[in-house]
Amino acid sequence: MTTNTILFVLISFLIASGLSYYQYFYKAKIKLKVHLILAFLRFFTVFGVLLLLINPIISRKTFEIVKTPLAIAVDNSSSIVDLKAEATALEAYKKITSNTEIQEKFDVQSYRFDSDFQSSETFDFKGKQTNIDEVAKSVKSINKNVTFPTVLISDGNQTSGNDFVYSFDVNNKVYPIVVGDTTTYLDLKVSQLNVNKYAFHKNKFPVEVFLNYSGTKSISANFSISQGNSVLNTQIVSFSPSKKSVLVSVLLPADKIGLQVFKAAITSKEKEKNTYNNTKNFAVELIDQKTEIVIVTSINHPDIGALKRAIETNVQRKVTIVKPNEIKDLQKYNIAILYQPTADFKSFFEANKIAEINTFIITGTKTDFNFLNQQQSSLAFKMSNQTEDYFANYKSDFNLFALEDIGFEQFPPLQNAFGTVTSSANVYVLLSSKIRNIETNAPLLAYSENQGKRIAFLLGENSWKWRLQSHVETKSYEKYDVFIDKTIQFLASNASKKSLVVNHDGNYNSGDAIEISAQYFNKNYEFDEKARLNITIVNKNTKATKTFDLLKTSTSFKVNLDGLVAGHYNFVVKELNSNTVYNGYFEILDFDIEKQFVNPDLIKLSQLATQTKGQVIFPNKVEALIQSLLENEEYKSVQKAIVKKTPLIDWIWLLILIAISLTSEWFIRKYNGML
Repeated sequence: MTTNTILFVLISFLIASGLSYYQYFYKAKIKLKVHLILAFLRFFTVFGVLLLLINPIISRKTFEIVKTPLAIAVDNSSSIVDLKAEATALEAYKKITSNTEIQEKFDVQSYRFDSDFQSSETFDFKGKQTNIDEVAKSVKSINKNVTFPTVLISDGNQTSGNDFVYSFDVNNKVYPIVVGDTTTYLDLKVSQLNVNKYAFHKNKFPVEVFLNYSGTKSISANFSISQGNSVLNTQIVSFSPSKKSVLVSVLLPADKIGLQVFKAAITSKEKEKNTYNNTKNFAVELIDQKTEIVIVTSINHPDIGALKRAIETNVQRKVTIVKPNEIKDLQKYNIAILYQPTADFKSFFEANKIAEINTFIITGTKTDFNFLNQQQSSLAFKMSNQTEDYFANYKSDFNLFALEDIGFEQFPPLQNAFGTVTSSANVYVLLSSKIRNIETNAPLLAYSENQGKRIAFLLGENSWKWRLQSHVETKSYEKYDVFIDKTIQFLASNASKKSLVVNHDGNYNSGDAIEISAQYFNKNYEFDEKARLNITIVNKNTKATKTFDLLKTSTSFKVNLDGLVAGHYNFVVKELNSNTVYNGYFEILDFDIEKQFVNPDLIKLSQLATQTKGQVIFPNKVEALIQSLLENEEYKSVQKAIVKKTPLIDWIWLLILIAISLTSEWFIRKYNGML
């Protein structure tokens, strides 16, 4: 307490004492015992009330022993069972956690991990993926600014996430306990298969297959790709102790339309411990239509190359770049992208009155806006000769089609002429523009649909910077490219609006997250939050049927279908109020990534131990690890002083005692006839 507070307390003491003396002793007829009790009660009441008014801060110091954390993470994936190491893993875990000296020295933290990371002391070894990178991020986040050891009980076979060797904090030692038989067995494996999701009918599509070998002698093996009972390709491949991998490239014919499932397999006369990883199924959707897109431009600009790359990441799209006066046959294109149109584009607009193909108009500092006003009526431009930088403002109520915010508001500005832009009633704005932080209420990216003809507008140049910024933030161009693909998809169809839109992939691997999302729109094409959607799934082979409700999120309805067995499924999504339905299908391929391993990845775990200055531990050396942790002087407990300051007014008991004191004084005075 401060000096002033102490002074006020002393004054309060004197005031309470004086009032008690004056009322019960000064000129009073003394009944010694009764007056002493009443005087004390009056003193306590007055002094207590004055203390509450002063409200001094009471400090209390306590001490606490802070132990060093010891993070023990156990691999809960099914590969531990496949390597017959679950008993070994549990035994190593129990030896460490049950050691009383370890418990006294460390704050033992037990975790389990597969695709997720969670605190747990029980393990079932049923995880479908292994993400050791998540362990590194999580233990680092939980134990910030602390030096602590991590014990990683795992086979080291990671199936998802970044390379875990460099994910752990190099200042905190990691002790990997290697579970599983490290003896090298002969093993052939289809380790990786690269193929596009789509191919075009009557063409050939490439398949790239990586084959791996583990063994000590030279062998020959037969590699084949088949579909059903038909073998489409077969060849002999050779391996040796110095030649551990082979890359096989094959061109397969696309002679059927729809989702086609193939099997890549490698076999030999040698006996293998694990034959599950000798085959890998893959699916390709064969389509008979390709979207032809023409980019019309009279200038060179980085935007054009970025657009071409983004569009052609979808193999259903083909982009051609031409100048306005070079277009001969507009009918062969499905979509035209007009980059900064000027009067040179007059011939295109005249030809398009007959062709009536949908257009994507991109403006910039070279655009002739007076000419553009004459050629379309969706947007009206009143622009000056000055240029301005326009930032994006995402409109979450946009519902023309399903599109998520990919971080538009953090993207660099687009450059366009300064002025006003007025939109008509049939224009849907996805992005409005801002000048610095000031809203202009003008569109930056908008879409128009009028009598079956669709137009998209991007009002600004330098959108190539958006693609680059998206890559910087996500380490991938995928989000930006999907955004562009959604725009192209909108323009590629002249079909009327659908009230029920469902998004799903054509094929999934066993163990993958299977999520289907849907949007339902009312008659005004507004997202209907009151819709009731369910999905009925039928296994084509077993005829087993399951029905699930789709749960509403902020912009769509979603259902998670994890746990379905491999097979071909037909499904129906139905809106129960209107009975609107959507029919679809998907294939789940029989592929368990956790069954691909014969041995633990000792090399990676050793690299991790070296990187963090820890040590690789084998299950029979766990006692040595325990002793090492106990003897390590880096991990000492710390005594921490905790000072807790509490205002006196928070003491509820003082208020109760004051009330009791007042009540007691009243009753005693009443009893003795002093009222």
